[in-house]
Amino acid sequence: MLPLRKILCILSCLLICSLPMLTGATPDNSVDVTARTTARMEVWKAIQSGQAGSATVAIMDNGRIVYAEGFGMADRANSISVDRHTVFNIGSISKTYCATAIMLLVDEGKVNLDKPVTTYIPEFTMADERYREITVRMLLNHSSGLPGGSYANSFGYQYHNEFLAETLTTLSHSHLKHRPGERAVYCNDGFTLAEIIVERVSGQKYIQFLADRIFTPLSLQHTGLTVSQRPDAAKQVIARYYDSKARLEPQEALSFLGSGGLSATAENLCRFADTFSQAGKQILSDASRKEMWKNQPPDFWDKLRKPMISFGLGWDLTELPDYKAQGLTLLGKSGGTHQYASMLYLLPEHRIAVAVIGTGPTAPSQEIALHILNAYAREKGLLKREPQKLNIPVTSQPLPALLTKYAGYYAGDGGTIVNAALDTVTNTLTIHKTEDPQGPPMLSLIYNSDSFHDAIGKKYYFTTVDHKQYFIASGILDVILFEKIEPLSTPVQLVIDVTKNLWLRRNAKAYESNMAAGQHLEKPQRIAQLDGYIDFGGLKKIISPTFAGVSLASMRDASELELVEKNGRLWAWVSGLLFMPSDLAPALENDAAKIIIGGEGYNEWRKTTPASILDFNCPKNGRVIVFDPVGTILYDNVLDSGRVFAPAGSFIEFAGDAGDTFTLSLTSVAE
Repeated sequence: MLPLRKILCILSCLLICSLPMLTGATPDNSVDVTARTTARMEVWKAIQSGQAGSATVAIMDNGRIVYAEGFGMADRANSISVDRHTVFNIGSISKTYCATAIMLLVDEGKVNLDKPVTTYIPEFTMADERYREITVRMLLNHSSGLPGGSYANSFGYQYHNEFLAETLTTLSHSHLKHRPGERAVYCNDGFTLAEIIVERVSGQKYIQFLADRIFTPLSLQHTGLTVSQRPDAAKQVIARYYDSKARLEPQEALSFLGSGGLSATAENLCRFADTFSQAGKQILSDASRKEMWKNQPPDFWDKLRKPMISFGLGWDLTELPDYKAQGLTLLGKSGGTHQYASMLYLLPEHRIAVAVIGTGPTAPSQEIALHILNAYAREKGLLKREPQKLNIPVTSQPLPALLTKYAGYYAGDGGTIVNAALDTVTNTLTIHKTEDPQGPPMLSLIYNSDSFHDAIGKKYYFTTVDHKQYFIASGILDVILFEKIEPLSTPVQLVIDVTKNLWLRRNAKAYESNMAAGQHLEKPQRIAQLDGYIDFGGLKKIISPTFAGVSLASMRDASELELVEKNGRLWAWVSGLLFMPSDLAPALENDAAKIIIGGEGYNEWRKTTPASILDFNCPKNGRVIVFDPVGTILYDNVLDSGRVFAPAGSFIEFAGDAGDTFTLSLTSVAE
């Protein structure tokens, strides 16, 4: 759920196919030496470089785990190592379980993939009449057109009980980013709707349905809810996440179970994958199983130079050209949360599965798993050993004048905004984030033979499809990195200038994760050359004086802005996140204060006037976060303790249950 990072991570795996991984305990000597050595070298490389804290790896062949090993420490304080039974959150690999649950109901004739979602969730509505065209299939292959994900309080340290109902409420205010079936843009909310369908049709709680119909029949004893929510957590060794400062974070809970809320071991992932193999233990009909691993291309799929990612039902990949060229079907699904990164590959016709899970959002599990699979498939004689490709630097060629039309502003996943500058003198392309135009570029490329090239051999190009312009990363597959933001002929303005204030989140729960806390304070931005757009938690196109909607069709995790009146002032609703202008935060003027969470349960905010040393007394489950005047987190009591220095103009956030009382003492300090 760090969108651009995940896309670039996928590219490193799919475009280059040669990176790192992690190591630890109990291999089976029947696995070939090359695959085992590849696993160990790549894993330790990732751990020692700081990309991962710990990891687990497993290989299954013909229904038998032939290699499983853990790497690093699961619990540093108690010196507990990761082993083959250590549990990790698996993030979006959970989507494959959700799709399987739907297909179990399809096999029973209770769900039809090509019927509208409203057939099963009658109260599902959107502010875009095209939502009636969304089918169950489109939820599972990411082609629904839904904006993205409902993230309010869903990444946290405990389950958010109102999550499903709040997702339906958020969607009722939302618009589609494209016509259903037109494109396949990764979407978490689609699987939340699928989770609701499973509950409505089966009459069971979602997790109970999975336990009865998937976990138990496949003997997945170590698979269940995310690590902090498992009822058997005391019996499991759980891989803990330590941040870049070596601080132990609370155990993670994800409320979107269908989209990313499960945990497992690497061995259990392989055993689950085996049910999709030709000779694995079957829980689905042959027709449903094969439907899940069939490419489900949207209308846009063949519009680029090379194939795009081939989504199945719950699978990210149903083919890779290198494998397809040698007659091999390859399935793949990745997962990423704030604390874990995972990857699962399967050769279903040969009953070979590889799983890798690492701690930390930058753990390169995708690349590691592909390296292991490549090594194992080659040793088995399934994949030809290709000669090593040398990275021969290309020389710069003159930049065709016609490409200069592609210069301008683009947006990527989650609304990341960049400026693409083309220089016909140096024949180069540089791409900067608009928030840091003078800093180092995100990409600096030279032109050669219809493509742009970086220093390590990756290729990129611009293209126009249906009158829209895109910047593509090109390798084994083509991936849209950015879509161009077109200037508006008749721009609309919001009724107030939202850029004159910081905006403070008011509906954050005390258990929302540290990762999400950085987005509790927003500073909207305008780009002078893009009148009629606003960057408020991502790029939005202003549609009316009180509403700004989805601006681009190709990017994931889009959100919409609605200005709503509350207590005589305009607040901002951003796809379920509620913000107030920062000038409504009372200033702290005395040396002590008492803060009480009101009946609505909204988190409270205060602002320091002079620079101060702050000391807090919090209720049992209360949360205090201190931000400096520009929004950098100085203190968060889920990770920090003791007193904290807050410069003048800092903001203090208090979150808890209605009626919770916090006390705060301040000591003024001359800066």
